[in-house]
Amino acid sequence: MNSNSCIFEFDKSFGVDFLVGTDEAGRGPAAGGVFAAAVYINDFEIAKDLTKLNDSKKLSAKVREELYDVILNNTINSIVCVEVEDIERYNILNCSLRAMKLSCEDVINESVKKIPQQVRYAEGVNIQSQIQCHHEFISGSPEHEISNQIQNDKSNILTIVDGNKLIRNYDYPQQYIIKGDSKSASIAAASILAKVTRDRYMQKLHEEYPQYNWAKNAGYLTKEHIEAIKKYGITKYHRKSFLKNILNPKTEQLSLL
Repeated sequence: MNSNSCIFEFDKSFGVDFLVGTDEAGRGPAAGGVFAAAVYINDFEIAKDLTKLNDSKKLSAKVREELYDVILNNTINSIVCVEVEDIERYNILNCSLRAMKLSCEDVINESVKKIPQQVRYAEGVNIQSQIQCHHEFISGSPEHEISNQIQNDKSNILTIVDGNKLIRNYDYPQQYIIKGDSKSASIAAASILAKVTRDRYMQKLHEEYPQYNWAKNAGYLTKEHIEAIKKYGITKYHRKSFLKNILNPKTEQLSLL
């Protein structure tokens, strides 16, 4: 049994056939979109390949990258981004929960397509493990049409959400888990997918605007980032609502669009 088997046992303890864990990355930064991921671990044999699985914030970038591909290729998962324009319009909390909602619905829909109902609930069946539903850098996704097959039977479905908020306008049973990314394997896996994907996204933005060093600070307001804003102004990727104490008319005039 691996050293972190308790996080897998935590997920099993819910006693449901279909457990979706979800987490987000990027609520705090002042630049870039917010990401959420959802993960359904459809074969707990994956535990032997995820002995280092934990809250993404407690892992080195190297370990996160190692775990990323294992999770991506051996679970049913989805990653969704809500971009800056929507964050400014609807606020960061609403956008975080929206990204979680979309990613969870993706996973549920993908599972219905890939795994027949009688197989998904059968005991002793080795459900195929090379399924992935990976939606990288998506913004403004349309409302998802949920399969009637799952809509009509929600008794064996549960979504566990990291933090202390529930997903709004969500049609499935859910429960929030405070510090869930260190308690639940599926939430920890979602945490890694969201974090690594967002870090890669910020690396791409860094290549466009290297003066802010987003590859290192991921858009958080480090001293270096603040000084760069004062010198160069802001970009289309900055969240103005996060910069009220920094921006002034002169700074905005310098803006890089």
